[in-house]
Parts: sequence; structure tokens; C-alpha cells
Amino acid sequence: MSIAAIRRLTFATLMIAVIAGCAHTISPGGKSADTLFKEGETYFAQGNYEDAIAQWKRVRDTYQSPEMTALADIKIADAQYADKNYIEAAAAYEDFRKLHPSNERAPYALFRQALSNYSQMGTIDTDQTAVKNAVTLFREFLQKYPKSEYAAEAQDKLDVCRQRQLEYEIYIARFYLRADDYAAAIKRLEGALKAFPGPAGHDETLYYLGLAYLKSGQKERARDTFASLSEKFPTSRFIVDARKAMDKYY
Repeated sequence: MSIAAIRRLTFATLMIAVIAGCAHTISPGGKSADTLFKEGETYFAQGNYEDAIAQWKRVRDTYQSPEMTALADIKIADAQYADKNYIEAAAAYEDFRKLHPSNERAPYALFRQALSNYSQMGTIDTDQTAVKNAVTLFREFLQKYPKSEYAAEAQDKLDVCRQRQLEYEIYIARFYLRADDYAAAIKRLEGALKAFPGPAGHDETLYYLGLAYLKSGQKERARDTFASLSEKFPTSRFIVDARKAMDKYY
């Protein structure tokens, strides 16, 4: 065999080895993707989320398989959520949706992104951005995937968020009432009645709206509002307060 032929054979052998190696790439630490991934799962099961994320990041950053990368990405997001790092989890699920829009896990990622925002909701006197984001994402999920296995839970969570938004509007309106800014309170409460026709709690909305009408001198509108309160919510605890307000201001 000539030297040229030997060189060609050697080159061909090396290329075969490289191609075969790419199919089972070994990380700089000498571990296969499968090994790293399983180690991540073990850490996750033990509640050691930081180490799980570290292993899955090594899988994602080292290997070029689209499916393996997508799986590592969603696992990283799940670990952030399990560790109650909801801001990081929401960002990770959003990144997954951007990087893998056609992946079969995209519906799950959208649901979990919404759930991550839902889990950030604080008390009524705190910033309501998480509530607003959760509403937007749950609505998007239900519009895109109405038959999903997560649809019922998404609807339940959306209802909770909408109720929270109504409570926030009442909270702000009460602030305006205490500040004697009746016009602002009326605007807020009238807007709440239109924006949130579904959630429970409109007996409270109607009571404070009637009170704002009374204090602003709009006695006829106040009477009609309190009448609506009694008619729609005959067992409401606010009916007694409404009668007291009428006796005091009418």
C-alpha cells in the first residue's frame, strides 16, 4: 500500500471516530450526557436543586442534541420553581418557550410560567404586577390550549387572580374615600363593576360605591345602588352598613 493510500485510510478512520464521538459526546469532566442528566435527576429528587441545575446546565451547554437541550432547559426551570425561585423560574419557562416554540412541552412551559407569577402574588397592599402577569398568561394558555390537562387548574387560578384584582380596586377606592376624594372613588368602583362582572365580592363594591355617592351628595344614585345591593346580595353583611349610611347621610 502506498504512503498516500495509508494517509487516506488514516484520515477516514479518524473521521469515523470523530463522528461516533459526537453521538456520545463526553463532557470535559469525562461524563456522558446521560450520566449528567441522571445525576441531575438524583439531586432534584433529594431536594438539592442547585446541584441539579448545575448538572443540567452542563448537559445543555455541552451537548448539541436539540431534544437533550430542550429537556435540560425545562428541567432547569422546574428546579427553579421547586426551589421557590419564582422570578427565575418564570424567566426560565419564558426562555424555553422562545427557544423551543414548537416543542411538545411548550404548553406546559406556558402554564408553569403563569403559575410562577401566581406564586409571587403578595398581599393586597403590595405591588400587583405578578397578579397582572398571571392573568395575562393564564388567559393566553386557556386560549391556546383549552383542552389541556392543565386547563381546569388554569381557570381556577385565573378566577383567583381576577378576584384579587377586584379586591385591589376596592382597596384603592377605600383609600380615596378616606381622603374625601369621592370622584376618584366613584370612578374606581364603577370601573370595577364593568371590568370584573364575574368575581364574587360585588356586594362590597356596591356598598362603597353607594357610600361614595352619598358623601358626594348624589343621594338618588346612592339609594339605587344600595337597593341593587339588597336585591342581588340579600344575605350580605354590607346591607346593615348601607342602612346605617342611609340613616346618617340621606
